[in-house]
Amino acid sequence: MTGRAPLIALLVMLGIGWGVTQPLAKIAVSDGYRHFGLVFWQLAIGAVALGIVSAIRRKGLPMTGPHLRFYVLIALIGTVLPNSASYQAAVYLPAGVISIVISLVPMFAFPIALLMATDRFSWARLCGLLLGLAGVALIVGPEASLPERAMIAWVPVAMIAPTFYALEGNVVAKWGTRGLDPVQVLFGASLIGTLIALPLTLATGQWIDPRPPWGAPDMAVVLAALIHAVVYATYVWLVGRAGAVFAAQGSYLVTGSGVLWAMVLLGESYSGWVWLALGLMFGGLFLVQPRPTTRLAQQAAAGDT
Repeated sequence: MTGRAPLIALLVMLGIGWGVTQPLAKIAVSDGYRHFGLVFWQLAIGAVALGIVSAIRRKGLPMTGPHLRFYVLIALIGTVLPNSASYQAAVYLPAGVISIVISLVPMFAFPIALLMATDRFSWARLCGLLLGLAGVALIVGPEASLPERAMIAWVPVAMIAPTFYALEGNVVAKWGTRGLDPVQVLFGASLIGTLIALPLTLATGQWIDPRPPWGAPDMAVVLAALIHAVVYATYVWLVGRAGAVFAAQGSYLVTGSGVLWAMVLLGESYSGWVWLALGLMFGGLFLVQPRPTTRLAQQAAAGDT
């Protein structure tokens, strides 16, 4: 793949692909399915898909003590905890609003990076964080912002996911990946995450029977898991090919396409306050975008995972 145009086209496709996962999450919870059961199948399907990719690559998966502890950490803060919160919020919040809230990942990464001493203070990035928080305030503040005022209580729950994704990115930036490449990390975390999510699913009575007949929620779970595995691996390739700064521009596309997909697939509509919040989020994203000297690991955080 040569030239900039194909790379831009690939970035657009990644943004569109990632953006559709939030409406798919909304569809997945529409028939009574709940968070632990959904997280289990997301991890299990992803593990199978990534296992096939790993077999094709002929690259093994280290299972030493340090590697296993790393998989557990990434599984918890990269999928089990944040995605459980997202699925719970998806029951009550519009998918477009969740897509907007997810864009807080790079903004939340800034204060966490300062606390972990993985980044330096920047007034521009502080302003980006404040713009992001102002966007959240516009979603929860005005009475006309959400279809129902009771939804406000679930916005903080939706904010759990970007907080954990931001933490994950900083953990990887500070301590590395134990010599693993991104596909190995995601494969190992998916395997271990499946083992973590299974007892939680069974203990809470949230098991989802995989046998047919299959409805829209079932297909949404499978499709979201496969899309995630494909776009994440492609994103990592794009970072290596075009650089972290170029790839990070996909943040706008993920958020914007998530809102548009929710309008197309779910018929959602939003008040002027939500559109203004989206504008503030885009402004915040612009200010916190990585610079060319920023470490790759900070950009390949798996908000994404």
